[in-house]
Parts: sequence; structure tokens; C-alpha cells
Amino acid sequence: MSDPLSQRPTRIRVDLGAIGHNLDAIRAHTGRPVMGIVKANAYGHGLVPVARHLEARGVEQLGVAFVEEGIALRRAGIRVPILVMGGIFGRQAPEFIAHELEITVSSIDKLRQVEAAAEQLGRPATVHLKIDTGMERIGVHSYSAAPFIEAALASRWCRIKGIYSHLACADDPGHPMTARQLERFLEACAHFERLGAPMPLRHLANSGGVLHFPETWLDLVRPGIALYGVLPDPASRPALPLRPALALHSRVVYFKVVRAGASVSYGASWHAATDTRVVTIPIGYGDGWPRALSSRGEVLVRGIRRPIVGRICMDQFMVDLGPQGTAYNEDEVVLIGTQGGESIRVEAVAKAAGTIPYEILTGLNERIPREYTGGEPAMAG
Repeated sequence: MSDPLSQRPTRIRVDLGAIGHNLDAIRAHTGRPVMGIVKANAYGHGLVPVARHLEARGVEQLGVAFVEEGIALRRAGIRVPILVMGGIFGRQAPEFIAHELEITVSSIDKLRQVEAAAEQLGRPATVHLKIDTGMERIGVHSYSAAPFIEAALASRWCRIKGIYSHLACADDPGHPMTARQLERFLEACAHFERLGAPMPLRHLANSGGVLHFPETWLDLVRPGIALYGVLPDPASRPALPLRPALALHSRVVYFKVVRAGASVSYGASWHAATDTRVVTIPIGYGDGWPRALSSRGEVLVRGIRRPIVGRICMDQFMVDLGPQGTAYNEDEVVLIGTQGGESIRVEAVAKAAGTIPYEILTGLNERIPREYTGGEPAMAG
């Protein structure tokens, strides 16, 4: 008997070739080594398949948010260096070291915890020092970096591979915050020179930095959403020939005629102005398709944009074909992607939902099967 998930009409299709194309475009644009960010299930594209493809394309480093993601990659056989960028708990430190994961050290206290774990295991830890230049998230403030760097250099069990910070406003090419953050970061890095110590790998540029701020590229760039062919913000400039890697498709599961004046879905918030044809699509907010798209989003049916009507349900939503529109059960419906001569980009979906593309992509959960093309070997999930 076949896997029931393989029969679900709702599917995510990931073009690994597009991700490889974007990696090449970013390399050509920046001339820098790349840390491919694959946290949050590779922005909804699939952690292990994407990481395998990036490794096969020679990416220099991978970045994840949590130690669990790093361990999952190691267990899948990924050998490329992996930096865990999130804050850590002291009791997790041995797991980082055991799985050869690079650790973000964000304070002297965290440094001591990592150092103690490494000494106990008899294995040095590879660390990246996190400097806070304006996010106020994790990391030592740039103006307090000197004693932090001195402590790290004095550590017998911590090998400093990198030093980094995170840009808060680089998605907007006109925002002055990026210049201030770069200045603060470089001032913190200068402590290595003052102490006569070798400069570690400096990395600062996220997708916005890659697109808009060449001065932030430094020694390595860390593209996230741009790697998947998506612009991080409406203010972003399409400075590179990026190709979207993810498409979301489903199929018509039901067709009906709704009489004029009848309401559709929960809350009776939408009423048909005239007799109209409505189809039901088997995906909902339980899959991560935002309820905020209720009576606001669009899909493609037979190459024509059609509006979502009524409230999106947990597992289904309805689409108005109009009085003369035609569709049959099992016709393909495109939520993100291209059909005929029309396309719906994830940026447009995010705008309609009042959110950002990151939230749309990472919200698409594991209920939706994923299919992969353009990679070696072909994979499905």
C-alpha cells in the first residue's frame, strides 16, 4: 500500500536547481564565501534536502538556529561546517562539541560554560563571538567587547573561528542603521589588532546586506531568504537574478453553485452578490496557510487569478470562480508559483496577509508533502 501522504493533492515543490542558481549568483555578486542559512526547515523548503544540495554545490558553511537542527544535519551525513546561531544553555554545550557544531558564544558566562564542557570532554570547541551592534537580542554590546574578546583569546579550550553581528535594517537600502552597525562592529573587531591577535572570520551581511550594502560583506556572507529566491522586504531592490525555489500547489476537491445572498464559511462574513461558482481547496491554516488571507488572498485556477472567499478553515478554503468561471474536480490550483502566464509570488501572499515572506515560508508545516527537483539524487518528503 502506498504512503497516504504521497496521495495528498496539496504539495510543496522545491526546485533545488533554483537554490543552486541563487547560491552561484550570490557568490558572483559578492566574491565572498557563503554561509547558507538553513534554519527553520530551510525557510520551509526542507532542512536536510536543501543542506545536502548546498553541500554538493560546495557551500563553505551552513547556519542553523538551534542545536537540534545541527544534530539533525550531522545525523543525515552532512559534514560541512555548521554554525548554530541561537543562544545556548550551558547543559547543551557537550552536544555541540560531540557533533562538531560551531557555537555562538554571546557572553563571558557562555564562554566559561563552553570552555568547561570542552575541557571535560578533552576536545576543543569551535566558537564564533557574537557582538550586539543594535539588535538588542543576544551578544555582548560592541562598546563592552574588549574584555569579552580578551577572555576568549585567553581560553585554552575555545578556538575562535569567527566574530559576527546581525543587521537590523539592511532589508531597507535607505536605512541609516546599517552604517552605524557596521561602524560599531568594526570597532569591536579592532580589539584583535590592538591585542596583536589574528583576526577571525568576520561576518555581518544577511540577505539585505548581500543585496544592498557591499561594505558589510567582509570575510563571509550569510544569505537566508535570498538564497531561496525571495526578497526580504518590499523596500529591497532585486539586485541579483534570483529564482524562487518554492511553489505551493493543490487541487479542486469540490465544486458547487452558491446562490445570490448565500454566505460562505465560518462567521458568514462573505456573501455572494449573485449566483456564482465556488470551489473548495483542501489546505488551510492547519497547514500554515494564513487565516489572514480570508477574503483577501488569490489563487490561480486554469491560469486565471481567483479570489479566496470567506474565512479560511483549518483544512480547507473556498475560491470564487465567478458566474461563468469553470473548473473541475482535481484541477490544479496554484497558491504560490506559476500557472499559464500568471504568477503569484510569496512576497504578494505576505503583503495580502499583512506579514512578511519569512513568516509565510516558515509557517508551511510538515503536513504538506514536499517534492524536490533539480538535485542529485532526486528526493521526496
